[in-house]
Amino acid sequence: MFITLSGGSSLTIGLVGGLRDGVTSILKVFCGYWSDRTGKRKRFVVAGYLLSGVFKLLLSLCKGWQQILIFASLERVGKGLRTAPRDAIIADSMPRERGKGFGIHRAFDTAGAIVGSILVFILFWFLHLNFRIIIFISALLAFFSLLPLHSVKEEKREGQDITLRMSFFKTFPSSLKWFIVVSGVFNLSNISYMFFILRVQEFFLFTKEGVAEVQRLAVAIPILLYILFNIFYAGFAIPFGVLSDRVGRKRMLISGYLLFSLISLGFALFSSLPAFILLFILYGVVYAIIAGNQRAYIADLSPEQAKATALGIFHTFSGLCALLASLLAGFLWHNLTYTATFLYASIMSALSVILFLVKI
Repeated sequence: MFITLSGGSSLTIGLVGGLRDGVTSILKVFCGYWSDRTGKRKRFVVAGYLLSGVFKLLLSLCKGWQQILIFASLERVGKGLRTAPRDAIIADSMPRERGKGFGIHRAFDTAGAIVGSILVFILFWFLHLNFRIIIFISALLAFFSLLPLHSVKEEKREGQDITLRMSFFKTFPSSLKWFIVVSGVFNLSNISYMFFILRVQEFFLFTKEGVAEVQRLAVAIPILLYILFNIFYAGFAIPFGVLSDRVGRKRMLISGYLLFSLISLGFALFSSLPAFILLFILYGVVYAIIAGNQRAYIADLSPEQAKATALGIFHTFSGLCALLASLLAGFLWHNLTYTATFLYASIMSALSVILFLVKI
């Protein structure tokens, strides 16, 4: 919504969302590799959260979509630094209950998103603040993420004599490499959440009357639906993580990929507030199923000496596919219609299910 209010189109949204994913993805594999090489995890996590806070501050100063493109992408540098080492810390801390461990992380991460989104709604709807001020406030809050990191105790570990080429082609089992491919195909369908928000926003702008009030509702209702998405994401992340420890990651991931295909089809076919409410609820359930369990599955399949590298490669390949997905989604939306964007997502997600069933 900040992008569209700054003059951006659906094509711009795809470009911004794609570059954010791309910058993050390229860094993840190298930071995971460096973490395994040095035996250090925590320093990458601290640097990552610090950089994200700095570039959020700069993002709040943006006035045009071109500036947003630059600083929103740079803000993701922090995520690229911290993600693979942080996931390795989680995997190492709960080796027998990784699904539960990643579920707890996703639940708390998303609980923060819920509180943050509620705060955004209050600042926008009741205090009438603009997005630049809201983003500035969020940037200040981001620096508080550094405080609890002081209490994180890093397990002492020796650096590993590995290379990226050796790790991927020699030590990684075929099941790990194929799952990285399968998850990449799924991420070709996993278009940015920005498009789901844009879908609701355009629905209210184009179908309702009363310009001033409609414009406020076209911002407020997507925020509330995003909160709803995160509530179900956070609420089910731990249960689905625990369930995957019991019934297996493969079954959980297949069900999540298939449900995402159906949700994308729903966004293509239905246009009403009740439908959007249901679809955003199911969207949250999908992320609760797949977000933590994909990482846990990678940790399960990867060799012990290259766990952060494997997680980094997974995040990088998936993120580059998500970059392409967002660019394609923006192109289809801009040149055809939103229906083409969501049908594309539905078809690619269904294809990932087929590949999962055939090979792994």
